[in-house]
Amino acid sequence: MQNILVIGFSTRNIVCSARRAGYNVYSIDAFRDLDLQKCAYGSVLLEFRTAKKLQQLDFSKIKVKMDSFELKFDAIVPGSGIGMVDYNSFPCPLLASSPDAVQKASDKLYLSKRLDALGISHPHCYSPEELDTIECPVIIKPALGGGGTFNRIAKSKQEILSILDELFGLNPELTDQTVIIQDFLEGISSSVSLLSTKNEALSVAVNEQLIGISWLSRLPFAYCGNITPFRTEQAEEMEALAEDLVLRFKLLGSNGVDFLFTENGPVVLEINPRFQGSLDTIEKAMDINLFEAHVDCFRGDLPDKPNAKCFAARGIFYSDRELFIDRELMDIIIKEKCADIPPQGTVVKPDWPLTSLFSCTSTREDAVLFLERGAKRIDTFIENQTKSRGND
Repeated sequence: MQNILVIGFSTRNIVCSARRAGYNVYSIDAFRDLDLQKCAYGSVLLEFRTAKKLQQLDFSKIKVKMDSFELKFDAIVPGSGIGMVDYNSFPCPLLASSPDAVQKASDKLYLSKRLDALGISHPHCYSPEELDTIECPVIIKPALGGGGTFNRIAKSKQEILSILDELFGLNPELTDQTVIIQDFLEGISSSVSLLSTKNEALSVAVNEQLIGISWLSRLPFAYCGNITPFRTEQAEEMEALAEDLVLRFKLLGSNGVDFLFTENGPVVLEINPRFQGSLDTIEKAMDINLFEAHVDCFRGDLPDKPNAKCFAARGIFYSDRELFIDRELMDIIIKEKCADIPPQGTVVKPDWPLTSLFSCTSTREDAVLFLERGAKRIDTFIENQTKSRGND
């Protein structure tokens, strides 16, 4: 197996991991970042800017993109937003969990009911139809998909109604059937990244998640990256829970389970049945190639459990305004040794990710400080560039 196609909403981290593992890797995604183009043997752009629209994509349109490579692929790896496509449509094997397993693991309302039955701690979920039974505060979010950009807190039933109206106006794809309401709990957002075969699961890393970091995003619940490893006395409990869940949901390869680390212990938030945003920091901190390990899972093989070599951090920097990526801005981003670099000439909309900053240091504090300084330099350049253009 040599020629690999990665299809998803954003595929840069998977593509570059596959390239480092020695594969001839190609990509179809909605960003086609500059560094993705350097890692991939070939890449084409999907003209879809939401993961939901990508999920609804007709296979015939994907096939047109695939045919443009004029190549026979040995395997396809789906990334975020592509998990529900009919696998039988593809002309080669997919290295992924079954569509049924992906659907069940991704649906937060279904997951809530399963966790209830298993007696596993999690925030109670409501549907909008259960308004009379809801106790506030609650958090309102899409039932499918992640990223946190549409998550909102409501402290009263009137706020719930107001927020639902707001979300339905912001995103027509959100309806009473596609949003959920969860009890809002305080804690540290974290995740366990795993590898699994049909019979075994291995926790590779426990990660701290960066959510709504003010110097990375103005959105209070935006996923802003993560730090690997997350040092906590509850790590082993989280790993055991995560391993149990991925086996129960019959997931294969690289998957993740999100937790909230509370004063009463870990609480399961959701399952990500795919490669996660923590891929980069796990590879840096744990000295492992996750793509190669993912492929091995479909042969029934798991690696030895890795140990952390450093604290690796990723900070996703969101733009607070519409930005045109000119040569000057792209050079500033590249100078910071970022990833997810938007190509020159593209436009980044407000509250969309601009780029990802990275660090790998001996302490968590230094890793975060490195990110913060880089974000400050990019933010200062954008402010000065905006002022300069305003004065022209």
